[in-house]
Amino acid sequence: MKTIKTIAVGLIAGMAGSLIITSQYSNERSQNPEVSVIEKKGETQSHEPTTQISRVSYGNMIPNENFIEASEKSTGSVVFIQTLSEVEYRTGGWMDWFFEPRSSQRIGSGSGVVFSDDGHIVTNNHVIMDADEITVIAGKRSYSAELVGRDPSTDLAVVKIKANELPTIEKGDSENVKVGEWVLAVGNPFNLTSTVTAGIVSAKGRNINILKDKFPIESFIQTDAAINPGNSGGALVNSQGQLIGINTAILSRTGSYAGYGFAIPVNIVKKVFNDLVQYGEVQKAFTGAEFIDIDSELATRIGIEDLDGVIITDVKDGSAADKAGLKKRDVIRKINGEQLTNKAKLEELIAKSYPGDKLNIIAERDNEMISKQLVLTNREGTTSIITRDIYYAEDLDASFESVSKVERDLLGIKSGVKVIDFKSNGFFSSLGIPKGFIITQINNRAIDTPEELSKILENIRGRFDIIGINERGRKVYYPFRR
Repeated sequence: MKTIKTIAVGLIAGMAGSLIITSQYSNERSQNPEVSVIEKKGETQSHEPTTQISRVSYGNMIPNENFIEASEKSTGSVVFIQTLSEVEYRTGGWMDWFFEPRSSQRIGSGSGVVFSDDGHIVTNNHVIMDADEITVIAGKRSYSAELVGRDPSTDLAVVKIKANELPTIEKGDSENVKVGEWVLAVGNPFNLTSTVTAGIVSAKGRNINILKDKFPIESFIQTDAAINPGNSGGALVNSQGQLIGINTAILSRTGSYAGYGFAIPVNIVKKVFNDLVQYGEVQKAFTGAEFIDIDSELATRIGIEDLDGVIITDVKDGSAADKAGLKKRDVIRKINGEQLTNKAKLEELIAKSYPGDKLNIIAERDNEMISKQLVLTNREGTTSIITRDIYYAEDLDASFESVSKVERDLLGIKSGVKVIDFKSNGFFSSLGIPKGFIITQINNRAIDTPEELSKILENIRGRFDIIGINERGRKVYYPFRR
């Protein structure tokens, strides 16, 4: 009992001492505020002794009109896209001759933007590539979509659904987009539909070398608005809810958002959309020249001081650049009176142009300024409108088209036929030749037209060899026996 009384007295004494010390500390603190302060509302954090807390209003950091109106205007125009693809697996051995290949279904997803009131939707080419079925989900409704056309060089595609009640997004002008401007990314990341994230435009005219097409066009708008898998094909909008770009890529080592996303400028999107809907093919313009950016090392080597512009590294004989009198090592400084800063800016300008359009060029040659006029041409070296002429070989269950002059010149071949598509259970599918492959020879015989290719493969017997160029530009040899 005595022990208990001793413990109780000790506890009471300790509590009384604690109250006295706390009271003294509080009085000292009110007289001398030497503590770090983080205001719940504000916005200020101080680690130095101070007698005044400065405040920073969020109103100085975001647009006056906030993001509510922009979100409401744009989310209804961004749809969810699901794809279904049949994938065949082959062993690559002799058993392929006796057994049917195994197959499985691959499901993909992404976003799209309602571009016109008759059901046309813009998305990324990589979202719908190789899809056997495309489904568009808008709100609570599901639609089967038809592929209108696609353009690997810009990573854009257009699909169409039978719906007229969907809200069309308002288009802005990517020329007016400024670095530091607030933007929203609208899409369906990780299948989370109608997701909106905010950020700023952190750069323009970015070239990040992600497009694997032979004629890639990269002049991305860079943003730090969070973009993740599933955002592809979605909208990048300004604070007024106007479309300024189609979200396409992220820069990440993990596959998820790590700080930067990239969008195709809406002015390029408009041109690609109109061409695919009207002609079924983008009316690409070509100069017939190759360009590189200028860095300090290159400038020193060729004896120039201004790092703006691009340097011509090659000019194809008989091309538009050749006819305009441009030469290798010329430095292009201005186009149509506008200062040219880099290659991405040049590619964006050409991407918005049509065959037949004229470029007034100011270039530097041997430290002197020269003026040239270049007339852009199409892939066949003319200025006329081109429509795709795809040949379907019924007996082969496959589609082919002739290789354009521009592509033949690039690959160094005189002729060839490109594989466009094939049915999974047809004869051509059994050969294992991929889409995009260019067949140049069969049994050392040059192939000039799709009709010629079809006739040879329909009638060939015994052992035969197919030689061609794959999508990486490498020569490939396929041996077969029929």
